[in-house]
Amino acid sequence: MDFPPYLGSMPMHAITEIHGEPGLLERFRLEIQSFDEAARARLTAALDLAADLHRDDRRVREPYLNHLLRVAIRMMHHYRVRDVDVIVAGLLHDAVEDHPVELAGDAAGDNPTAAALATLADRFGPRVARLVAAVTNPRYDPDRDRNEQYREHVAASLDREPWARVIKISDFTDNGVGVIHTVGPKVESSARKYRPLVPVYRDLVTRPDTPLPADVKRHILAQLDLAEERFSAILDQPAHHH
Repeated sequence: MDFPPYLGSMPMHAITEIHGEPGLLERFRLEIQSFDEAARARLTAALDLAADLHRDDRRVREPYLNHLLRVAIRMMHHYRVRDVDVIVAGLLHDAVEDHPVELAGDAAGDNPTAAALATLADRFGPRVARLVAAVTNPRYDPDRDRNEQYREHVAASLDREPWARVIKISDFTDNGVGVIHTVGPKVESSARKYRPLVPVYRDLVTRPDTPLPADVKRHILAQLDLAEERFSAILDQPAHHH
């Protein structure tokens, strides 16, 4: 497959629309070229594991891997993250939540989540496992509002792990700002879920210990403003009568 020479500077949603998963895989390959050989090997191993675990997962109209690739590429390209553990954890940020049994294999036992995190620690080191744990949603109390519990979890777990905030912000940008690139009934429910989180992320981004350069923080805050405008446009429009 031939990709344009400017693939390295194309917006990710454009790559997604035009070239799909092969385009995002190629863009990932371009992004990791500047890392040393050991780092490239770890990043490729994490990508292979993510591709395997999520091989049957879909997200709206695309393979789930596209989302994970965008989260990782955004951190490398837009956030200028060079910390390999963080990018590995970005690729695997949904692995424990979505596929704990497959990840842990025979060791899954009664607590697949803990076993899956242990597997990640074995393969990629304890720090990767800790970062993934920080962005893994807990089991929710069925008697309480899910979205409210999600917000509480995000605030508490990211409070302690500054680098996990970076992963979660890239994830949120892909989900939240990406609402404009989705269609159908999911748009409204996504907007409802994500709009109350914008102030939470705004707070997390602007904290002094969030390890991102000042210009990157400004870029993210501008995107959060944009997301909030989009959510408002979706949720606050008067009902249409045809």
